[in-house]
This record gives sequence, C-alpha cells and structure tokens, in this order.
Amino acid sequence: MKYFSNKYMLIYSLALAAVVAALLSVVAMSLKSRQDANVRNEKMKMLLTTIGVECKTNDVQSVYDQYFKEELSIEKDDDDRPLTIYLYEKEGQHGYVIPTQGNGLWGKIYANIALADDLNTIVGITFSHESETPGLGAEITTEAFRNQFIGKKILDENGEVVSVAVVKHADAADLHQVDAISGGTMTSNGVSEMLINELQRYQHYITETLSDRKEATDEQ
Repeated sequence: MKYFSNKYMLIYSLALAAVVAALLSVVAMSLKSRQDANVRNEKMKMLLTTIGVECKTNDVQSVYDQYFKEELSIEKDDDDRPLTIYLYEKEGQHGYVIPTQGNGLWGKIYANIALADDLNTIVGITFSHESETPGLGAEITTEAFRNQFIGKKILDENGEVVSVAVVKHADAADLHQVDAISGGTMTSNGVSEMLINELQRYQHYITETLSDRKEATDEQ
C-alpha cells in the first residue's frame, strides 16, 4: 500500500477544497442573473396582484409596464431605508402602491398596499411572510383576510395617517379596523404595527401631494 505523508494529504485536501469552491463560485455566478430575474418577476407579480391584475410568468414584464407608470424613491433623513412608492393606472383610474415590511411571530412579514388616487382609500393589499405558522399566522396571505382591507381608510379627518388596525371582533363599520386572525394574535399584532409604522413614514409625501393637488385645483 502506497503511503502518503500528512503534508501531502493536507496539500491535497486544500487543493481539492479550492477546486470545489471555485466550481461552486462559477455555478453561483452563472445562476445569479437568473435568480435576480426571478426575484424581479416575483416582485412585479406581487405588485400586479395588489391592484387586482393576474398574469402568466412569461408575461410579467409587459403586463407590469402596462399598468405601472413610475417608481418613486424618496430619501428620508431619519431612516436609512428609502421610501418607495409605485404609481399605477388601471381602467382610467390612477393610484399608488406602498410597500411595507415588519415583524411577525417568527420572522419578517411584508405587505403591498394599493391606494386610490386620494392616497387614503385601500383598493387592494397583498401579504407575504418568511416563516409564519401554516393555518395560523400564515393566513395573512389568504384572500379572505386581504379582502377585509378593501374600502378601509389610512387617514383620519385631519389627513393624519392612522392606518388600519388588525383587532379581535373588529367593528365592520369602523374604517380603520379589520378582524384579527383566529389563533394568530402575534402575527395580527405584527401586521398592525407594520402598517402604522411604515405608512406614517409616508405622511410628509401624502400631505405634500394632497396639498399641491388642492392648490392646483384652487388655481383653476
């Protein structure tokens, strides 16, 4: 039996590890563009779903371009994360989609909120999550939960962002409440906190936009 010294085995192992690492790096780089494209497509599909438009995967870009007209990135001094808002037009009506993110029970939760042209009335919403419990917190993604938000308002009578709270036994007539998920209290609380915290970041933009619009109307 041929004998290999410890030094030889160490060099051989390091060389093999280097070769494997190089191959994995090449594979990862070759797949990155495809992975990035998949992420973009998924993001566009979610935005389209938020405004009530469904499409096939191979049509995502063209359908997205048909409805979404502009993506605004608004820097904010007291937050490292820039504000992003998407402007869309559907059936002759203009609107806005605001993306949000927060914390659920087990991980990050996300939402896209579609607002009518008044920057107040919710016309659609979608949720996603990283690791909420199936059958409980994960129910935020269901149509039944999402539909509760349609027609609700995020502003009070003074134009201040008050959002929509997810609470037990919500008053259906209250424009700022929807029913919590049965057995998903922590996720429901996370949704409430996410919406108020994130939407309030857009207060300045909403106030300025509505004020400019009113001034333009008064001048006509």
